[in-house]
Amino acid sequence: MGKEHVWKRLAAFARPFQKQIGGALILLLLGTSAELAGPFLAKAMIDNHILAIQKPWYEFEQKPQVPEDLVVAINDRYYIREDALADAGLTPGSIQASEATVVAAGTTYYLIEGKIEQNGEKQFTPIEPENGRERFAVTAGDAAGTSVAPTGIRLTGEEVLAMYQNDVQPIIWLSLGYGALILLSAGFNYVQILWLQTIAQRIIQQMRMKLFVHLQKLPVSFFDKTPVGSLVSRVSNDTEAIRELYVSVLATFVQNGIYLLGILIALFVLQPQLALFCCLTVPLLALLVYVYQKYSSRYYAVIRAKLGDMNATINEMIQNMAIVQAFRREEGVQKEFAQVNESYFKVRMKEINLESLLLRPAVDLIWKIALTLIIWYYGSASFHSVISFGALFAFVDYMGRFFEPINMIMNRLSQMQQATISATRVFDILDTAAESQTAGTPIARPRGEVVFDQVSFAYNEDEYVLKNVSFTAKPGQTIALVGHTGSGKSSLMNLLLGFYPVTKGRILIDGKNMRKIDTQSLRSHIGLVLQDPFLFTGSIGFNIRMYNDAISDEKVVQAAKAVRADEFITRLPQGYDEPVVERGMTLSAGQRQLISFARALVADPAILILDEATASIDSETELAIQEALHVLSRGRTTFIIAHRLSTIQHADQILVLSRGEIVERGTHDELMAQDGLYQKMYQLQQGSLSVKVNG
Repeated sequence: MGKEHVWKRLAAFARPFQKQIGGALILLLLGTSAELAGPFLAKAMIDNHILAIQKPWYEFEQKPQVPEDLVVAINDRYYIREDALADAGLTPGSIQASEATVVAAGTTYYLIEGKIEQNGEKQFTPIEPENGRERFAVTAGDAAGTSVAPTGIRLTGEEVLAMYQNDVQPIIWLSLGYGALILLSAGFNYVQILWLQTIAQRIIQQMRMKLFVHLQKLPVSFFDKTPVGSLVSRVSNDTEAIRELYVSVLATFVQNGIYLLGILIALFVLQPQLALFCCLTVPLLALLVYVYQKYSSRYYAVIRAKLGDMNATINEMIQNMAIVQAFRREEGVQKEFAQVNESYFKVRMKEINLESLLLRPAVDLIWKIALTLIIWYYGSASFHSVISFGALFAFVDYMGRFFEPINMIMNRLSQMQQATISATRVFDILDTAAESQTAGTPIARPRGEVVFDQVSFAYNEDEYVLKNVSFTAKPGQTIALVGHTGSGKSSLMNLLLGFYPVTKGRILIDGKNMRKIDTQSLRSHIGLVLQDPFLFTGSIGFNIRMYNDAISDEKVVQAAKAVRADEFITRLPQGYDEPVVERGMTLSAGQRQLISFARALVADPAILILDEATASIDSETELAIQEALHVLSRGRTTFIIAHRLSTIQHADQILVLSRGEIVERGTHDELMAQDGLYQKMYQLQQGSLSVKVNG
């Protein structure tokens, strides 16, 4: 199955929630936009206000005709900052004013006459006071490296505040705006994550339900070939991996894709040259993604297969724990599991090594090299006013944000690969053809006439286990099937239940070809009791009722009494409400069998199939069940598969099978008179044949 087809089907599962997903993505866009706007505010705060101390001032002897809040009066002089001068519509060339500079030394500020280099060390030497103000000579190097010594005064705290009071409020508002953007981004992201998580859970809930329902529609032949652990892994582990796709991968790819686009736009707005430099790293990142996807897809396919094998091994061991411990095969089972576990570990390590090399470490290396080059070149150039410090700060911030989404995307690539492989495994199950019901029209309760007309059947092509089997079971008759192991007895009943299609010939139910009857409808009129009955977790009453709430408690009790199960059930502490643990292991084999008898009989089937049903019941209980069966078999056709021939002497017809063919048929007395295979089998079980031989 191609990746494009997998993604189309994943999109189909999400389509019913497209409005909710769209809303979550809009919130994601808003949150991302709010987060991306932050560095612009930081740039404005740094360049326009925090670094305002570096901007030159102009000194006037007379108060200029400009707005009052743009002028600062110090020592009978009037000062206007360069940006305020521009706000007043004036330029340095259009005014008669001398330039001044504010210089900071620790927490002390000096107003210096003339222009002075802000960077570098300075010495402040006290000189003769003027108008009662202490004055200083400032020794510093100019741009050409020569030493200059302008003079100036020390500013008081009130004077510093007066000179920069117009910057305080903008800094406060920009800080509040930055904080508001952070809160908005966090709020939007919280809501969108909650929405996506809820949507993803709903999608996976429906997918699991669809998968579970489909499994119930698959033919029995599918389960004969597929390990249980592998199926459990697909329903649980694989669907959980797909859930991560809808939650983490989808959100990460969309959010960080928007991030990258927004950051690139911001970078071009700030400094096109730096933005172009960032774009040079994109081909390297694309190469990393290509190489990772190429090799990781191979590993993840093997990883999922190995995980299924490991689950299958665990399931098999737990299911057969009694046999393992009885035969002291713990070490052998441990070695088998160790091999599977080691195989899983090795392929996992290959995938981890690939991730360790190509994901975050490689991206971090590219990012750090790019950042080093940017800081080295543009950082040094900033001293010559090629780029403002605020722009450089914002750019470095954006560069970090540019590579972080890439890291996030790269880290999610592994989850995307796992989800794709898991989706393929899930869709493989969903694409498995369900049990054929093309013929089927519903059938009312049949009278019970069953005709096998020249029926042949092969599990594998040309390997027939049944050959030209023909017989008729009239309504109300009891048909017994006997024969050695592998003679085809159970295969006959599997065909009657519709578990497998007939290869040749036909089966008629009340004269109607079974191919034209709805299989599910037919099974609703068939009762089945297996040699090894399975009880579900729940109560005893629940196991007799078997999910059919239409069956009343009275009918449950009647069925249990009919098969003598009521005798032991009423002795249990909670009676019919007694809890049944997994597989009913707290009950004896005979008790479980009696419950399965009651389960079959309470449904009042038209056709009853007993597959070695009395094998686990003691002789005394067997006699009681035989009496009950004589009564309950009236009005229904009963098929009995039996090895204990003493239990089928009452049968209306006994079919003796050998190698897939009916070799003898008749009643017990008729077959005993034929001196054939049935007679020998019966005498062997009764011990009379050995007596004759020894005698």
